[in-house]
Amino acid sequence: MIRPALTRTLALAACLIAGGCASVLAPALKPNVSTEAAALREGTYALDTDHAALLFKIDHLGFSAFAGRFERFDVSLDFDPENPRAARIEAIIDMTSLDIANDAFATELMGPKWFDAENHPETVFRSTGINVTGENTGTMTGDLTLHGITLPATLDIVFNGGGNDRLRSAYVVGFSATTTINRSAFGVDRFSGLITEEVSIEIEAEFIRK
Repeated sequence: MIRPALTRTLALAACLIAGGCASVLAPALKPNVSTEAAALREGTYALDTDHAALLFKIDHLGFSAFAGRFERFDVSLDFDPENPRAARIEAIIDMTSLDIANDAFATELMGPKWFDAENHPETVFRSTGINVTGENTGTMTGDLTLHGITLPATLDIVFNGGGNDRLRSAYVVGFSATTTINRSAFGVDRFSGLITEEVSIEIEAEFIRK
């Protein structure tokens, strides 16, 4: 005789396989995400690369905002709630992973007249400090090395929240960040004066607590 508990387990498994119980399981699987300060727990975090995006936009002759993204980058985060201003972030971007939905033009942009990815294959950001500006907002200062040149940069950060994620069996925190840099200051100055110098950068990132 099959026990009732086993029967329920088998039924649940069959339901999951069939994909017909999503609406039933959704409330149980959806994490309780909190933006309170306590939700940003102490520890070392690793980027969930499956749930991260790094995009840039630059005005193109006033006609549109040309947009692109980098497919491969990694970020580490160390955080102590007792001293949030001492949080440390290091981000490394693979410049050869440029994606603009145009392979030929992406190759040109990675070439010596633009990013020169062969000689400068990585862009690196290392934080130097954090200033808390609101309940879930702040600014992060750091050193940005792009095209072989290192300059200070400041990111505006929004803490989207933290919580236990049953799907990943881990504690997860999420952030959005934006900044603007001057491309010519980093030596990426082709068509300077014709194409705007300012490049806006947008980052969406989820981190898993180790």
